[in-house]
Amino acid sequence: MIRTITLGVTAGLDGSRESRAAAEWAAREAELLGLPLKLVHVDEPSPAPLAQAPLLGAETLQYWTERVPREAAEGIRLRHPGLDVKIEQLSGRPAEALADEAKDAELLVLGSRGLSGIGGFMVGSVGLAVVARAERPVVLVRAGEQAADEHEPDPAGIPSAATAFRPVVLGLDIENPDEALIDFAFAAASRRRTSLRVVHAWDVPPYYAYGLSVDLELHESLARAENTALTEVLSPWRTKYPDLEVTAESPYGSPGSHLVDASRTASLVVVGRRVRRGPVGAHVGPVTHAVLHHCAAPVAVVPHD
Repeated sequence: MIRTITLGVTAGLDGSRESRAAAEWAAREAELLGLPLKLVHVDEPSPAPLAQAPLLGAETLQYWTERVPREAAEGIRLRHPGLDVKIEQLSGRPAEALADEAKDAELLVLGSRGLSGIGGFMVGSVGLAVVARAERPVVLVRAGEQAADEHEPDPAGIPSAATAFRPVVLGLDIENPDEALIDFAFAAASRRRTSLRVVHAWDVPPYYAYGLSVDLELHESLARAENTALTEVLSPWRTKYPDLEVTAESPYGSPGSHLVDASRTASLVVVGRRVRRGPVGAHVGPVTHAVLHHCAAPVAVVPHD
């Protein structure tokens, strides 16, 4: 008999505001997916002198590391009755432990600080390391993220989680369109019962760039070619998801900038990360890096070949 393994949603939790927001987002996503939620707390061993200090002894550290996930789980169970919530305590380097946890999860959710005045992310070294290593999708959620932030305002203009979801935005490179990335975005929009906005930004080849400003006919020709290619890539997916409203655009310019702009009215932004198995090692591409640091909505990074 073949044993079926049910993947769940996993959230990294360290007690910070951003990790609590991530855990709450993960709970909502687990409900949408009909999957269990696991809260993972990684205890990074303290140097021996610090662990033996009177105010931060081993017993005190153990108390806090157990209390943080326990109280978070209790709160989530109250707010999401019926959701299966588990806790797992790990010891080790957080980036390595969380990347390993992602292998057995439908997706891993982490927190990221917001940049005051900009509304974007400030992704720390742990978050970037996990995104670069994880073999499953990783979602970054900024501190203070609320359910209402992902929904359209009500008729009075007031944020509300009772209204429809904002669109899901997919950043797509049509030269290397990956099925796992596209399917993740289409499925995310479908279960939210919202629309999908596909953004494929393009630039001209270097040998065209010099004369582009004066050659409008060439620019229009290239734009038509990009739009046609994007339409062809999306055609089978529109067929697979016939009830999903899909808008596609191929603006000229920086992909990162266009995706950051689109994130301001999105419930989720989905981007890809090419898996590198060579001597270069783990890597986050420039577009994904820019989106992670400046997006105003949760960001899902989907690894692909």
